Amino acid sequence: MSQQTPEPTGTSRRTVLAATVGTATLGAALTGAGATPAAAETGTPGSPPPRTAGPATPDHDRPATAQPPTRELRALLAEIDRGRIEATVRKLASFGTRHTLSSQDDPKRGIGAARDWIFAELKKYAARSGGRMTVELQSYIQEPGPRIPVATRITNVVATLRGSAAPDRVYVVSGHYDSRATDVMDAVSDAPGADDDASGVAVAMELARVMATRRPAATIVFAAVAGEEQGLFGAAHMAQTFKSAGVDVQGMFTDDIVGSPTADDGSRDPHTIRLFAEGVPTAETPEEAATRRSVGGENDSPSRQLARFVRDVADNDATGMHVRVVYRRDRYLRGGDHIPFLERGFPAARFTEPAEDYAHQHQDVKVTDGKQYGDLPEFCDFGYIARVAKVNGAALWTLAQAPGTPKGAKILTSALTNATELVWQRGTESDLAGYEIVWRETTAPEWTHVVPTGDTTRHTVDLSKDNVFFGVRAVNRAGLRSPVAFPAPQR
Repeated sequence: MSQQTPEPTGTSRRTVLAATVGTATLGAALTGAGATPAAAETGTPGSPPPRTAGPATPDHDRPATAQPPTRELRALLAEIDRGRIEATVRKLASFGTRHTLSSQDDPKRGIGAARDWIFAELKKYAARSGGRMTVELQSYIQEPGPRIPVATRITNVVATLRGSAAPDRVYVVSGHYDSRATDVMDAVSDAPGADDDASGVAVAMELARVMATRRPAATIVFAAVAGEEQGLFGAAHMAQTFKSAGVDVQGMFTDDIVGSPTADDGSRDPHTIRLFAEGVPTAETPEEAATRRSVGGENDSPSRQLARFVRDVADNDATGMHVRVVYRRDRYLRGGDHIPFLERGFPAARFTEPAEDYAHQHQDVKVTDGKQYGDLPEFCDFGYIARVAKVNGAALWTLAQAPGTPKGAKILTSALTNATELVWQRGTESDLAGYEIVWRETTAPEWTHVVPTGDTTRHTVDLSKDNVFFGVRAVNRAGLRSPVAFPAPQR
């Protein structure tokens, strides 16, 4: 798509540093009626103020890119039902084991019974969607491997809520419904898997229920995947299905072990959820990785921008949660269903509880000293899971209603100057209002400054590209902002 006429470049450094000091300045610079001002800048171009612990981050500690929850979003989050989440977790645990190698045709016990129940529940939600939500069993035969001794059918249960304005732009949330005992090959013993990972499945299913009656602009996929404990097989099949079909997946979240805020020492952190996000993308070519290293973009992968976006829209009083972003692909020695998406070039991240209780994870159900142990519903905090669902809901709904992440963002490096020129492709959204340049010091973890550009596809900032990091995000007429696109250098 052709670019519009460049804007004048005579912005002084003093003007840029002082720009967007108040929200009125930001709002006035946007084109399009109804634009809502972005968050005002706080502090200096250096690192942002220290974070404050608690159920919701105070306004003065939020990034400059933070977006307040809309009335529509608050209404949606208010419908998330703790009781329904508890019922889902208890029902999934009641199947005894959901091991990938367990029975697929027993109506009461095993992974097949769990699969059929999830499918039936999602079909009930879809019946209320006016045809916008469809539900499918996505199956394939997994050939034998290290944890799959015989060819095994693996089935994902997938509900798709088609977008009304940008249906080709897709966001995914998943949990894995298979479980395991201490012995990962034990398909017979009880493995209720309440925390790992009925809790994550309950999050995806509850969001499907709440959103089924709504009309997101972009498409949202709610998935319960299998084969995770045996090797991330179900998620890999789903990710490859998207990749082969050329689907534009702009964000994927897996919720895995989100059932309890209680650590193994008994300490509790009931208002924090961890979000793991990798740095240099797994799917980058050696040339792309070398370019990223040369410009210092190790902390600015699409997944890191997705994680910052979650903080921007979900770390507030509407969710009652603090999102602790961890700059790492996943925990040591383990991995989750976001990894197959990362391996195929999709932005993805993993939600997990603040500190795990290893005594209750992957433990065979047994009675010791009169107490029952194992991954049982009794060890879950259903109010906590509901708040995690609100974090996911805030992120997914805002992503789906906001413009897509800008494509083709470049920082022009053909000339040696102390100014910075950025270009990008204009989005196709009918309600697109304009764009914003964001920037921060190279040592700062969050974006600290926002510069409105109006509805254009290039902008020059009178700051040196050598000294700070830049990004571009889109804004629609409702004032919703996209995730940030980190520009690649272009000579």
